[in-house]
Amino acid sequence: MDSIISYKIRPAGRHILTIGRDLIQDSYAAVVELVKNAYDADSPDIHIEFRANSKLNTTSIVITDRGHGMSRDTVVNKWMVPSTKDKQERRKSPSGRIMQGRKGVGRYAASILGTDFLLETVDNHGDKTTAFIEWDAFENAEFLEDVEILIETIPTSEPSGTRLTMSGDINVLQEWDQTQFNKLRFELKKLIPPISSINNNDFSEDFSITLSIEGFPNVDDIIESIVPYPIFELFDYRITGFIGADGNGTLRYSQQNARNTFEDEIIFDSGTDSSCGELVFDIRVYDRDKNAIESLIERGLRDDRGNYVGKLQARQLLNEYNGIGVYRNGFRIRPLGDADFDWLKLNEQRIQNPSLRIGNNQVIGYVLIQSDESSGLVEKSARDGLKENKAFSRLKEITRMVISKLEERRFDYRRTAGISRSTTKVERELEGLFSFDALKKDISSRLTKGGVDQQTVREVFEIIDRDAEEKNKVADDIRQTVAIYQGQATLGKIINVILHEGRRPLNYFNNQIPNMNFWADRFRQENDIESLEKVIPIAEGIADNAEIFVKLFSRLDPLAAGKRAAKKQFDLKKMIQGSFSVFTEEMKSQNVQLRVIGEDGIKFLSWQQDMYAIFTNLADNSLYWMETKKIPDRQIVVDIVTDDGVLLHIDYHDTGPGIEPKFISSEMIFEPEFSTKKSGTGLGLAIAGEAAMRNGLELKAFEAKHGAWFRLQPITEDNE
Repeated sequence: MDSIISYKIRPAGRHILTIGRDLIQDSYAAVVELVKNAYDADSPDIHIEFRANSKLNTTSIVITDRGHGMSRDTVVNKWMVPSTKDKQERRKSPSGRIMQGRKGVGRYAASILGTDFLLETVDNHGDKTTAFIEWDAFENAEFLEDVEILIETIPTSEPSGTRLTMSGDINVLQEWDQTQFNKLRFELKKLIPPISSINNNDFSEDFSITLSIEGFPNVDDIIESIVPYPIFELFDYRITGFIGADGNGTLRYSQQNARNTFEDEIIFDSGTDSSCGELVFDIRVYDRDKNAIESLIERGLRDDRGNYVGKLQARQLLNEYNGIGVYRNGFRIRPLGDADFDWLKLNEQRIQNPSLRIGNNQVIGYVLIQSDESSGLVEKSARDGLKENKAFSRLKEITRMVISKLEERRFDYRRTAGISRSTTKVERELEGLFSFDALKKDISSRLTKGGVDQQTVREVFEIIDRDAEEKNKVADDIRQTVAIYQGQATLGKIINVILHEGRRPLNYFNNQIPNMNFWADRFRQENDIESLEKVIPIAEGIADNAEIFVKLFSRLDPLAAGKRAAKKQFDLKKMIQGSFSVFTEEMKSQNVQLRVIGEDGIKFLSWQQDMYAIFTNLADNSLYWMETKKIPDRQIVVDIVTDDGVLLHIDYHDTGPGIEPKFISSEMIFEPEFSTKKSGTGLGLAIAGEAAMRNGLELKAFEAKHGAWFRLQPITEDNE
């Protein structure tokens, strides 16, 4: 007999343990959840006490606040109801604090910290409510409703507030050793960002944390107020600022490792809406070399007892405290900001470009985010970070963009101050290395003063000249080798273009050759003219696509050459047009218009590989930035300016976002390893500059009203 009967979902007894002990990440997360509850209760402070009785093998964790407490009705109908929406609906505490708890499960984190739980809470009316829980009762109960909890309420003269006592046996006692307590102190120190740097009305500064530890074997007894490590104020470089929901904002860059420096205001434009709400940044960077560590100590780095630390301690402090935390309403979202959780992949970027990029162990800071409704940034139920959604991806992208603004200015300062690894211009260094004019002049002066006759002086010079001739042959070989490597490096940069263009003919071959074989076999077996007619268009298609490969590889030949021939006279305009041919399909797909202006037939003595390297790298940058910034009108214009058949200069313009004037005036853009691209290596313009110099040209950048402007001009005595 069919019948329809309604049933109700009945949570199992251990459901409470699932959302507490099993869901909460670890003991530190449990303590943090209870700290947040005290904050929500408008308490001015919270006391966390760890007490151990090694003789009885017992431990207790007592967490006390002086907030508004809870009434009996609140305990029964809200505190004891899992996943209540109470805080989500109220949003703010009676004193106006933004609620930290939103999911109604954080209080059950207490099940991680002990086997028994005692709740004592006094409300503003002088009623004290007590509840005692044995967590094993939930483990053993079939259904949640089977667990009975005794609750007592009596009048009291005690002030309002809540005390939570978690008791445990030897198993809980053994968990807490010196290492675990150090980690807990670390978590609490990073829970709240430095108050002095907060500009956030949603967070109450009138909240403090005290930690005491007593009686644990091999653990120092302490009573301390939790404050951030002083290292935060002793940065080398800093960037702060606000970015609105529209993706625009203002940043300020400053540094402390040099006197008489000024703040640098940066107008920030992410290119589109933030997609993750409003953001507040405070990011500080520390150099890790020997002199920087010594300077950090001199600026006042001390330990918790007020003693100056040594170099090893300073490095250890940086190793432990580094990371960029994400804070909401003043509290950190774990594990974002943990030293071993590189959520921004800074270390990966640093490996690619160590001179420019910073590693995770060099940075301490935070990002303040808005509520999940305003930002789309949703905290995971397990308290182990933010959900991997579009908003979180955008947060990572914008944060890396902000960090890149600091990296660029740090790179410039270290280069100017001679701190960073020196970067050399190969051509100039080789020229200076094998130039003996100064040496000959010095020797001539000394020999003449010593009374040596001129014939002997000339013979000495002949010996030097023969040696110089041999060494200059070596220098030429080095130049040729460097040029080949730079051409191949340029080729490597555009490999994605090659793969993209070659994919279509390869797909044709893969799909059509089996078809051609099928119809060819049919023709051989049956001598069927229709089968032959099927083969012919396929064969023609193979020929057409093979031609694509031929043209593609011919365009790459100048860059892929294994050795270099002598310089030749080339038609300058045709050579420049040919250097862009490798990007033909990409420019077509991105709707980029190319114009090469100038007199036809102008000859120029050069190495074709070098000219290709120059314009390939310029074009690669233009295409990247016009696409990245979604420029609507995309053009590249090359203007060859001559006078009576003689080259005056070549101007290169694009309609991209342009170059920051600071980087033009300092010529940083031509430094190896400097790049403003997301994953740039900083080789492109450096290679282009070297290639220009080998051909008697100088590559310079100029400020333009719109886009980027580069100029190639012959090197003369006036511009050497």
